[in-house]
Amino acid sequence: MDQNLHSPQRRLIELRIEHADLDDLIDRNADAADRPGDELAIRRLKKRRLLLRDQIARLEAELEPPTPA
Repeated sequence: MDQNLHSPQRRLIELRIEHADLDDLIDRNADAADRPGDELAIRRLKKRRLLLRDQIARLEAELEPPTPA
């Protein structure tokens, strides 16, 4: 059971959920970008979302290596 909690597949699911949550949060706060503090917060959220996307891509590549042509 312990191994299941730390498996790469589980980590991938967690990263995808966090990415989706950030997408939702950014969409909901896009209208509030008029205020300078909110704009900074949104930029930070977008940067975090981009980092998550990169982590997801790396993990997917590790789990499913490309097939030779």
